[in-house]
Amino acid sequence: MLAALLVIAGVVVAADQAAKAWALAALPFDVRTPVLGDLLVFRRVDNPGAAFSLASGSTWIFSIIAVAVVVFLIGFAPRIRRVVWGVLFGLLLGGTIGNLTDRLTRPPGFGVGHVVDFIQIPLLPAIFNVADVAIVTSMCLFVLLTVLGVSIDGSARPRRDRG
Repeated sequence: MLAALLVIAGVVVAADQAAKAWALAALPFDVRTPVLGDLLVFRRVDNPGAAFSLASGSTWIFSIIAVAVVVFLIGFAPRIRRVVWGVLFGLLLGGTIGNLTDRLTRPPGFGVGHVVDFIQIPLLPAIFNVADVAIVTSMCLFVLLTVLGVSIDGSARPRRDRG
């Protein structure tokens, strides 16, 4: 399970950073570039905050929270006994590291760097990146596994009678 987590996290970080490097090199800043008509648009922006650019004056707080999440996930990883939970936490770890990398290495400076976002689905009110997709996917998987009663440690959970 640890191997799944580490492989998935590594793939997410690599894909996220490669996609951001491409976006920085190929996409003009804040210009809509239709990919699939109005269904999918590339529009590169620098995000100083959280989702929807919320709390943009508190970027350093997001950096601290991201470091705490990474430390927690690495410490928690040995408890995972199911591959699907390894995948979930790998997606979350990779996405967190991907965006944290931007916050630590991009302007305006260490810990307060802006995250590169460039994927826009006009039906949704957000511009996001590969790391964000991984994080949201991990949360959807978390809800699904929780609803299905899939335990993280591999133990069987008794099902409640619905009668």
